[in-house]
Amino acid sequence: MKSSAFAAQNNRFLRQPHRTVLFLSMPILLSLIAEPVTGLIDTGFVAQLGTEPLAALAVGIGVLSSIFWIFGFLGIATQTEVAQAFGRGDREGAIKAVSLALMLGLLLSLLLSGALIPGATAVASLLGGQDEILVLATNYIQLRLIGAPAVIVTIVGFGALRGIQDMKTPLWIALLINITNIALDVILIFGWSFIPAMGVGGAALASSISQWLGASWMIVELRRRLGLARAINLRDGLRFLRVGRDLFIRTGSLTLFMLVATRVASQMGPEAGAAHQIIRQVWFFTALVLEAFATTAQSLIGYFFGSDQRREAKRVAFTTTAWSLGTGIGLMTVMLLSTPVVSNMLVPADTMAVFTGAWLVASLSQPLNALAFITDGIHWGASDYAFLRNAMLMATICGLIGLQLVAEGAADFTAVWIVTVIWIGMRALWGMLRVFPGFGNSPFRFQA
Repeated sequence: MKSSAFAAQNNRFLRQPHRTVLFLSMPILLSLIAEPVTGLIDTGFVAQLGTEPLAALAVGIGVLSSIFWIFGFLGIATQTEVAQAFGRGDREGAIKAVSLALMLGLLLSLLLSGALIPGATAVASLLGGQDEILVLATNYIQLRLIGAPAVIVTIVGFGALRGIQDMKTPLWIALLINITNIALDVILIFGWSFIPAMGVGGAALASSISQWLGASWMIVELRRRLGLARAINLRDGLRFLRVGRDLFIRTGSLTLFMLVATRVASQMGPEAGAAHQIIRQVWFFTALVLEAFATTAQSLIGYFFGSDQRREAKRVAFTTTAWSLGTGIGLMTVMLLSTPVVSNMLVPADTMAVFTGAWLVASLSQPLNALAFITDGIHWGASDYAFLRNAMLMATICGLIGLQLVAEGAADFTAVWIVTVIWIGMRALWGMLRVFPGFGNSPFRFQA
């Protein structure tokens, strides 16, 4: 039987679409931006230690954020499965999806930690870490991997709760994780009382401890709000893996591009590596602002597809696209106006020369980011995973060719972000055409 509260949320969209999109998106926005805000604070703390620690942080975060992005397919698939299951009144289906995702995520994260903790030096070296930067980045990666299983639990749990349009509980859990992280940063990075200063490693340990606190709360909430299956059917597991396959390839392609971009920037020197870390942190911040609308679109469209209300799903697509694009234009304006503030607060003096041009390019890309992210959310909700896989693969192949040309040529650091914007633009174009008007076998093709 459908949850009455869940049904009421969707009825509200039919009566007040714009107000409902904002009502659902704001808690998501606050929970999503909590992590990059913490990342910016981490960057600010570590920047006080010098250029080498900041560049090491860039390499370490480049490795781990990319890996966790790959595991994001579990959260995306869980959210869509849960939203569609509730749309058709199948609570048991939602419980099975969450339980399967948790089992697979924990298994994969344990295998990941077992492989990467001893191999952290080799991975950091692949991203351009050398000498002191390599040592510091290795330490960061190893300490962050302690919290890898907790990160996966949180990713899956956020997807499950947002699938039933509980947007507030993930907000409170995200706030706990990030407030704890900031408090521990101060103690572990710089030292306090009998606790020695750990530098970059302290930032990693602070993250791992706070993630385990959040994961513990998440398990309690999942059991209370949905329940967890005691037995998992192998056939259901294989089906879930097939659903996740396209998302894994899509996210892996995205991650590969971001890793190569980080590597190209790091090989240009410590200044370019530090500048890339600063711009990337701000870029991730703005991307997650835009993802709030994408996540709302995913939940609403998933529900309407599950209940076979395709016309309403198309209406969600129109409404959320308008809000996302307007937000992207606003973010572009804010970034351009805040250039002096960002430069003074985050950019070391020896990095300023390579920072300014790339920052301008990243700022101007925000409207394209908005379209790329919102169409991702729309296609996730419609389970149009194969299209997302193919679109990302094509964009990434073109982007990697561009980065290779930058690495082999005499281009400066700004060229890395020019290629990144081209990569984003290709994703946005194909994503929009798939929905408006809907080419190929688009699930939106015949909807008004």
